[in-house]
Amino acid sequence: MKFNLFGLFSGVLFGLGLILAGMANPVKVQGFLDIAGLWDPSLAFVMGGGIGVSMVFYAKAKRTSLSLLTKEALKVPSNTLIDKRLVLGSAAFGIGWGIGGICPGPALVAVGMGSLGGVLFTVAMLVGMYLFEIIERRNAKA
Repeated sequence: MKFNLFGLFSGVLFGLGLILAGMANPVKVQGFLDIAGLWDPSLAFVMGGGIGVSMVFYAKAKRTSLSLLTKEALKVPSNTLIDKRLVLGSAAFGIGWGIGGICPGPALVAVGMGSLGGVLFTVAMLVGMYLFEIIERRNAKA
């Protein structure tokens, strides 16, 4: 496995950004999601910034065929189908995000910060991913 210094730097920068923005704090995230109560809109600016930056680089990625750093082929998703799997998966993610106040990226940051809740979430997430793979393989054989 090749060590990627840029990847390490990007991951650390992303993690620090999540910490500074409050995305690794489940209480802050749940405050953002509580639009009928004491809504905290500050994370909307964080998401808007992330979406804006992503849009710029995603548009660039669609116009090129090789990665800027590794010169490997880019694999840009092309599926635009909104089906039952997408809707149910998105709903499950949103419900889990609302209940736990945390999603995969911030969960890994919380693990790095020594949070028991982050560790429990990450273990549950990994178990869920493993079960999904088992189900997918079983369905592919059928």
